[in-house]
Amino acid sequence: MESHLENILIFATNIKTENDKQKIINSLDEHSEIHQWNIDQGDIDCVLRVVSSTLSQEHIIQLINQHQFECVALE
Repeated sequence: MESHLENILIFATNIKTENDKQKIINSLDEHSEIHQWNIDQGDIDCVLRVVSSTLSQEHIIQLINQHQFECVALE
């Protein structure tokens, strides 16, 4: 699948461990408007990248915040 750069949303999070990641995995995997996502837990900002042509930064932030994690858009 091709991903276009304008469809990639990038966030700093505090999702640091594999256990943390397990808490969000179902919400992101099962969301019909998220085409792909990954989190770089080796990065100091635990960078979350989400590929979606329809979702806003605010929607992703709310989705992550529901799981009691911090999420801030990176520009």
